[in-house]
Amino acid sequence: MNDLLKTISPPQRIISVVPSQTELLYDLGLRDEVIGITKFCIHPNEWFRSKTRIGGTKNLHIDRIHALQPDLILANKEENTKAQIEELQHHYPVYVSDINDIPSALRMISDIGELVHKQNEAEEIISTIEHERKQTPIRENPLSTIYLIWQDPYMAAGNDTFINDMLRVAGFKNCMLQARYPILSDIELQNMNPALILLSSEPFPFKQKHIDALSRLCPNAQIRLVDGELFSWYGSRMSQSFKYFSGLHEDLR
Repeated sequence: MNDLLKTISPPQRIISVVPSQTELLYDLGLRDEVIGITKFCIHPNEWFRSKTRIGGTKNLHIDRIHALQPDLILANKEENTKAQIEELQHHYPVYVSDINDIPSALRMISDIGELVHKQNEAEEIISTIEHERKQTPIRENPLSTIYLIWQDPYMAAGNDTFINDMLRVAGFKNCMLQARYPILSDIELQNMNPALILLSSEPFPFKQKHIDALSRLCPNAQIRLVDGELFSWYGSRMSQSFKYFSGLHEDLR
């Protein structure tokens, strides 16, 4: 964590431009200190309805942020645009998380707890996540899995993503050897012949018609719509993920 950020006083005017980190601030016990969020910060609902929105994660309205005069901005390397974050860093303290696995997500929770002077609350959240994680039964023969986040073209979670680590802990074997979010053709999907295809609820809203199309492409695969937030939100929502994974296993052959 940037040394400058470690020395700031308890922030009173916080803007979060990352949905999962916005929810974390709420669960840490902050309320009026948070003054701005993105249009994708849907949790908690009371903040989504009442807080000032400063654009989307990839298209921040810099003028609105200047008008709010924050004393701390919470951003993320992947979810936000580098040029916009660098511009904001010229004016305000900005914490930029870089999340690729569960350990880095837990470090982020600890860092933010320190930044907002809620260390004890952050440690409680981390302890809950760790406890729930230990309760997740380990599957002896992980199913070969493709986790799709987009359609037309199909895009999957690669092997260096937070989703990949959540799949691993959940007991699934990610078929993808590529990094980040590779595009897959219909033929590539067929040739990979996965045992399981998971269709995320976000960012693309997969529906039954997409299950039907993929069933024709990969007739041997089990296909399930899944809650994308529980696989990809790397904040306090992780405490709900592991029970969900256990329930998902019970639904599979």
